[in-house]
Amino acid sequence: MTQTAAANSPDDPLRFAEFIDLLKSLIREPSVVGAEHSFFRVLQRELEERGAKVTWYEGLLVAQGRHPHSSMFSSHIDRHGLICTGPNEFQFAAFVAGQMTDLLGKSVSEELMQTLMNRFDNTPVIAYEPWSGAYRGRGIINNAYICEYRNNLIFEVARLEHVVAGTPVGFLDKLKIDNGLLSGQLDNVLTAAALVHLFSLGYQGTAFFTAEEESGGSWRYLLEWFRRFGGSTNELYVVDTSPYKNRDEADKQQVVLRNRDEFAEFNIQTTQNLAQVCEDLGISYGFKDHYIEQINRDNQGTEKAPMSLGRTELGRITDKSNGLVHGTTLQIPTTGYHTMNETASIESTKAFIRVLMKLALLSQ
Repeated sequence: MTQTAAANSPDDPLRFAEFIDLLKSLIREPSVVGAEHSFFRVLQRELEERGAKVTWYEGLLVAQGRHPHSSMFSSHIDRHGLICTGPNEFQFAAFVAGQMTDLLGKSVSEELMQTLMNRFDNTPVIAYEPWSGAYRGRGIINNAYICEYRNNLIFEVARLEHVVAGTPVGFLDKLKIDNGLLSGQLDNVLTAAALVHLFSLGYQGTAFFTAEEESGGSWRYLLEWFRRFGGSTNELYVVDTSPYKNRDEADKQQVVLRNRDEFAEFNIQTTQNLAQVCEDLGISYGFKDHYIEQINRDNQGTEKAPMSLGRTELGRITDKSNGLVHGTTLQIPTTGYHTMNETASIESTKAFIRVLMKLALLSQ
């Protein structure tokens, strides 16, 4: 039986029902990689209603309370989708935004294209004007193929033949709640909604909302802000979802921490402090880098290729900022990553918000 959010319980310091209502609203608003402006407008309204001061920069929305330097969190707000590149021709937006084509020698692997080609069959989509978010029509993906001339993945969408090149097309989505699980295209509207909700709970620090993370570009917008407005060193918590292959693996921890990713080692002291916060709250956690390293050890001597430690916004900005920005990550374990049915447990989501509140010095 699908559940709906009940009224906030008077003894619920998380005001979780209110959070669910916000998440339901935000997940219906498209935010395709490279075409996030209209979603920034939605976020601005929600944040200002909660008392935050909101400032726009290229690729970045900054929300601040009365004590902006007390703590800093960052969440990317782009989601996967399509972009119209010609008459009834749509390409995967992250590849276009990241300039991932053979024309520049940065082609996407055929294995990844084959995976995506079959992942979104019969998926309903919505076309919108990228700045205002104005509705441009609904359609459904009815075909996908690899163009041999461009070595690129092309989608055909029924009922959007009128759409012109440059129009973003998001996957039509709504939040599903069933058996203690949240599901939908959660990456990364789930943790972005949590940061907005933090202002409802009295947060007075800074929250960053970044564009183009899925195409590897969000760190540049963050670094520009820190070079202009930051201190000599800046502690940053980057929040996101984190994929696991099944619910058994995901449910071994309520939240996910990392010591490092493929690009850089995270700040040791900040990571240890975060682990201590989890222990103080009685929240179980796992280190994603340890999990991946164990899988790679188990697969030694087999034909399976080693798994990457992953590429995160924090790893990129740590690597490129020369010590100006440091910090760690906090993530929600999910399954069905980068699909329309990415799933997170309500238990993990509540634990995640509790950790945010502790880091933000909000009472529970």
